Amino acid sequence: MSPQRALFLIHRNLRIGSGWSKRPLSCPQTHPYLPPGHCCPLPSLVINTVRALSSEAPGGPSWGTPTADNSRYDNLHVTFRDGVRTITFNRPEKKNAVTEKMFADVVCALEEAVKDPDTVVTATTGAGTVFCAGNDKTNFQNLTMKQVEELLTRHMAAFIDFPKPLVAVVNGAAVGVGTTLLPLYDIVYASEKAVFFTPFSSLGITVEGCSSFTFPRFMGQAKASEILLFNKMVTAKEAYELHLATEVFPASNLYEEVWPRLQAMAKLPQKSLIYSKALTRDVIKDALHKV
Repeated sequence: MSPQRALFLIHRNLRIGSGWSKRPLSCPQTHPYLPPGHCCPLPSLVINTVRALSSEAPGGPSWGTPTADNSRYDNLHVTFRDGVRTITFNRPEKKNAVTEKMFADVVCALEEAVKDPDTVVTATTGAGTVFCAGNDKTNFQNLTMKQVEELLTRHMAAFIDFPKPLVAVVNGAAVGVGTTLLPLYDIVYASEKAVFFTPFSSLGITVEGCSSFTFPRFMGQAKASEILLFNKMVTAKEAYELHLATEVFPASNLYEEVWPRLQAMAKLPQKSLIYSKALTRDVIKDALHKV
């Protein structure tokens, strides 16, 4: 099976996001790419986690004013201030589950950040109380296999090839692709209430987002296996210890703590940041594109 095919199966079958809340937590789920009659239990742990965190007071950054290209996006909110461009996953009613249009829009938003000479640092975060609940279950139903492969390849490449500093501000639960992409960021700031979960094997599917390469490299094979193969949910403190998160902050003032750090980064010489990132990242770039 090709990497593109495997990635398609992951995104096609990962049942996270809209629609789950309407199902009983014990509802079995049949997967179209498994043998007839093969079911795996709906991972209620994901649902319960996202629901629990959603009961917290909603929050989000107020970093700057909307950019000129912000209006083109349905479920992203893009702002700019003092050299920092912030891309907010803006679908809080669905816990920021990623739709196929959001995949494409993230690519466009990152491309705009690259083109803008005033953007020194780019940060992503989630609206409301969840960073990203993974893939919307309705994804790719009207696309051909070739279209899906092209979309996901572009999405991954946008992160792998992003030349400027890229910061994730994980304000709540990060599930599936919300977790697996994090090693492609340069810095990951996390709320103390954030949790990280990759329930792939519980759904009968395989890992995604370059994590088969990046997770063992970051934390060692055994710890990566706990998370990617055996569905271990990781707290923010554990993510820090595993080098998945750079720093952890109190949930009540996450954005107040992070913003001065982003401002300080944006004051550094841009060319120096770009060249230094290339020196530290280019050595693994080819491997990431092949995963």
